[in-house]
Amino acid sequence: MEHPKDIQSLEDIKLLVNHFYGLVRQDEMLGPIFNGVIQDRWPQHLEKMYSFWQTVLLDQHTYEGRPFPPHAQLPVDQTHFQRWIQLFYQTLDAHFSGAVADEARWRAARMAEMFLSKIQYYQQRGSVPLL
Repeated sequence: MEHPKDIQSLEDIKLLVNHFYGLVRQDEMLGPIFNGVIQDRWPQHLEKMYSFWQTVLLDQHTYEGRPFPPHAQLPVDQTHFQRWIQLFYQTLDAHFSGAVADEARWRAARMAEMFLSKIQYYQQRGSVPLL
């Protein structure tokens, strides 16, 4: 049995992102939310996610933008983020092992915590972040 390798290249990032969002799109809880917001713009979204994770994990600065504002008004709560993390970890476990994969796991968990906290903040105040 071949052991998964670590995340080392843009091709690895693409595998991670494509597999993960394939699961998200088909998920009973997350699919309707993501598909409803993204609609027919999945190719553009995936390209943006390739750049984001390439920047975060490979230190190749290809992403420009602010990741939180597009998520600020999503109808999500802690159960949605738990499912998001579950699918992300499932993807990592299926394809990768090593220090960068561990970093991806850690960063995804921190991002989920931060996004949930900020979304709850805006939901409780009935406001939106400045763009």
